[in-house]
Amino acid sequence: MNENNFDENLIDEVGEWLAKARRIVAFTGAGISTDSGIPDFRGPNGLWTTNPLAEKTSTLSYYLRDPEVRKVAWEGRVRNFNGTAQPNDGHRALVAMQNAGTLSAVITQNVDGLHQASGIVEHNVVEVHGTIRFGRCWECNDRRPMGEYIERVIAGDPDPHCELCGGVVKSDAILFEQALVPEVIDRAFAEAEQCDVLLAIGSTLSVGPANQVVPRAKASGARVVIINGTETAMDKYAHALVQGSITPILQAVVARAGFPT
Repeated sequence: MNENNFDENLIDEVGEWLAKARRIVAFTGAGISTDSGIPDFRGPNGLWTTNPLAEKTSTLSYYLRDPEVRKVAWEGRVRNFNGTAQPNDGHRALVAMQNAGTLSAVITQNVDGLHQASGIVEHNVVEVHGTIRFGRCWECNDRRPMGEYIERVIAGDPDPHCELCGGVVKSDAILFEQALVPEVIDRAFAEAEQCDVLLAIGSTLSVGPANQVVPRAKASGARVVIINGTETAMDKYAHALVQGSITPILQAVVARAGFPT
């Protein structure tokens, strides 16, 4: 063990797997972005743990029918997605894998756009739950950069509606009760089934169908490494479970693999 409380022997083993892999796929959840100041959802201090109303902002029927839920959602966007969050060293560890030529895709549940901002090639980021970077009218489908709506909230409009038709505006993130984009989740599964190593990072792996990348990767012969602060719903599929602070763990396995940073 070390000051970060992860098993050095396990880190060595995972680093060796990464060094030998030809196709690494990372599957990331909110935990990789907490060091960028974006709170996770289900952790001990998560957004939904500390404020049950916040979970309703991620459920489509509540969001569409309740102005108070939308106001809470917009307050959260202003607070957490106002453009000030920057990629952290955990994100950059994945860039090191990309630069070594072995990271084939990042499948992410996150909607924050930090993987792209860190330097991961846009085409190689599979955003299974959409993105917060844009807002879209639920009525007429008008789509605009999220920054335009956040400016309106800051200027005093707590629930900005569509300027074209007056419809409800939501982010382009996928909410509960909302269908995933078929070609996006299909690509996520295809990437998982073609990799040598799947790194599941910073996710409780409790939300389907995205979490099915884990058993699909294992069934296809990949080694599965789960890196998270707590136990996950998919721990039984892992060849290696590394629990602790995500950023230093990622930095350590990249160093052991010999990838330049």
